Amino acid sequence: MEYIKNKDASQKIFSSKPNETEDKENLILYRGEFCYIIMNYYPYNNGHLMIVPYEESDSVENLADKTLTEIMRLTKKTMKILRENLQCHGFNFGANIGKGSGASIEGHLHFHIVPRWTSDTSFMPVVGSTKVVAQGLHDTYDQLKPFFEEI
Repeated sequence: MEYIKNKDASQKIFSSKPNETEDKENLILYRGEFCYIIMNYYPYNNGHLMIVPYEESDSVENLADKTLTEIMRLTKKTMKILRENLQCHGFNFGANIGKGSGASIEGHLHFHIVPRWTSDTSFMPVVGSTKVVAQGLHDTYDQLKPFFEEI
């Protein structure tokens, strides 16, 4: 929780997480050659994951081609795992690039994969500005981790 209290630390969270050794505690599902996959601490939906390059960059144009290739390969595999295990009907996939887009961590580009289900928006987010996530983060981690070990 220190990264929430310390704004400077929160801007470096994607650079510091790969140095941690406890993947479950840090919600890291997979470590690739150029990127890693981590669960979002504040998910929009159950299974909301992020693909994060180890390389710190604020834009796609500055990422190496090998990194971009791995991002797309991992996106494909991640969507397959989520579709088969969470029975989602679709996905939102993308990145917020730069302050103008709403990026909360501007200096380290990352890609969101958000599972979606038909009619998954209820009155809670519309009226109460609250999203109900039906499964705890560590329960979802335990459910998905074995499938990421097969990548």
